[in-house]
Amino acid sequence: MNNEEKKQYLRRYQAAKRRAKMIQEEIEELRSSKTSPVGLGDGMPRGRGTSDLSGYAARWDELVRELEAEKEMQMVTYREIRQQIGMVPDTIEQEILSRRYLLWQSWEKISVEMK
Repeated sequence: MNNEEKKQYLRRYQAAKRRAKMIQEEIEELRSSKTSPVGLGDGMPRGRGTSDLSGYAARWDELVRELEAEKEMQMVTYREIRQQIGMVPDTIEQEILSRRYLLWQSWEKISVEMK
C-alpha cells in the first residue's frame, strides 16, 4: 500500500464523522421546519391548516435510522484505525497518527502539543 492509499484509509473516520454530522443537521432542519411557525403573509387564519404528518414522521424515522447506522459505522471505523495505528512500532509515530487521523488535529497543533 502506498502512502496516498494509507492516508485515504486513515481519513475514513473523519469522513464517517462528517456524514453523521450532516445527517444530524438534516434531522435538526426537519425538526425546525415542522416546529417553527410559517408566515402566511396576511396573518389571517386558514381553513386548510391541517397537514398530514405521516410523511414527516416517515422521513424523521428514516433519518434517525441512517444516523444510528452511520454512528455505528463510525465507531467500527474508529476502532479499526486505532488498532492499525497501535501496530506501528514507534509510540511517537502512534501519537502523531492518532492526533492527526483520530483527533483531526492540524500539523501545527500536533507540533505544539508534542513540543
